[in-house]
Amino acid sequence: MFLGIDIGTSSVKAVLTDADGTVSGSASRPCTVSRPHPLWSEQEPEDWVVAAVAAVDELAERHPAALAAVLGIGFSGQMHGAVLLGADNRVLRPAILWNDGRSHRQCATLEQTLPTLRAISGNIAMPGFTAPKLLWMAEEEPDIFAALAKVLLPKAYVRWRFTSAMVEEMSDASGTLWLDVGRRDWSDELLAATGMTRAHMPDLAEGSDAVARLSPDLARRWGMREPPVVAGGAGDCAASAVGLGAITPGDGFLSLGTSGVLWRTTDRFLPNPAMAVHAFCHALPGVWHQMGVMLSSAASLAWAASTLGAPEAELLAPLGDAVDGPSPVAFLPYLSGERTPHNDATVRGLFAGLSAETGRDALVQAVLEGVAFAARDNLVALGEGAPKSFDLAGGGSRSRLWARICADALGVTIHRIEDGEVGAALGAAHLGRMAATGEPPATVCLKPRRLETFTPDPARAEAYSQAWLRWRRLYPLAKEFAS
Repeated sequence: MFLGIDIGTSSVKAVLTDADGTVSGSASRPCTVSRPHPLWSEQEPEDWVVAAVAAVDELAERHPAALAAVLGIGFSGQMHGAVLLGADNRVLRPAILWNDGRSHRQCATLEQTLPTLRAISGNIAMPGFTAPKLLWMAEEEPDIFAALAKVLLPKAYVRWRFTSAMVEEMSDASGTLWLDVGRRDWSDELLAATGMTRAHMPDLAEGSDAVARLSPDLARRWGMREPPVVAGGAGDCAASAVGLGAITPGDGFLSLGTSGVLWRTTDRFLPNPAMAVHAFCHALPGVWHQMGVMLSSAASLAWAASTLGAPEAELLAPLGDAVDGPSPVAFLPYLSGERTPHNDATVRGLFAGLSAETGRDALVQAVLEGVAFAARDNLVALGEGAPKSFDLAGGGSRSRLWARICADALGVTIHRIEDGEVGAALGAAHLGRMAATGEPPATVCLKPRRLETFTPDPARAEAYSQAWLRWRRLYPLAKEFAS
């Protein structure tokens, strides 16, 4: 048996898998985000630890024999978050998260003062990335910056608490702006640009490497026969790719999680910073990937549910499994700014086309379509060679309607898949398995069973193409309004 633990933004998930890679048990615990000021997004690292322990406690209660037989553990997690530790390994302040936009001015500074930034990191400096957060810290919280001894990403922090090993792997490290992504090593030049050195960084490993063992205390707590091997793991997107079997160049998936991702696996480092496309290491040796990122994907539907005062399922039910064509209302899903293709932390969302006759159904449909149109922007940004077929992952994959809208709006084939909602935790479990057994990725990272396939309807696809062109023209208005 193998255990995967995903440190997400809205929840921490844990899954058990057997020797066939089948999920035999899962548990989750919610997490909350603090937004004390505009553009800020923070969480308490201790909350992740408490949630992770509680999730595995539940698995131990429900599946004691299976958990006792666990041989390997993998961690995945939200990327970019800065967990700052002092010399005594005490957390110095709440973690600054991936969807935090406070460091946009520091991003401009990095771009201006470090001409080699994009060539080495393969990416534009974005506020969500880790390095600009530390520049902000040096300027705005100098006492904390002066006390800083170590910077860990969220899943690396939880793994340290579980194992006492401070290690980071390549996919998550790629999102810091401190990694030479082509060489798969920390860059002394990028570190120095933010006042960092290698001493501030954890050791590097590949995601399938065995990097530690679970602490004996936790192994006893969960009735494990011996402390399992713990893998390098992965950032949430790369972990989802491992869980989806997207390990071969040309493989792709669309994730409708809290944020959204359009993924393409590559056999080499292929930076495209001009389009705000991320070029990162994969969690497996010798493989890289490109991805476009939307900051508010399923988060947009969650916002609509909260604002309209109804559960998501209740909002979606009247729309059924298909719509005739685009909503008369347009929605820009830039609730927390946007990454690909705009790299804009300050733009905000909007509704357009409202009338006295506009009802709730039109608004909800517009939210689904706005996210799909943002995904189409990502598809265009990936350019030539982008996949024509995508597996659908994340919480949004539960909706047949959203899958159909995505197929029509992007003009690609969309597959709903088995266990699409637990992709990152499943991928983490696979990495734990490879670390424990030494099996090759091709043996472990199998593609999930496809439940349903949606191909573009020609008439609807044409209508959505025209609606997308109109939708794109709203960005300058949203930008102007946000300013």
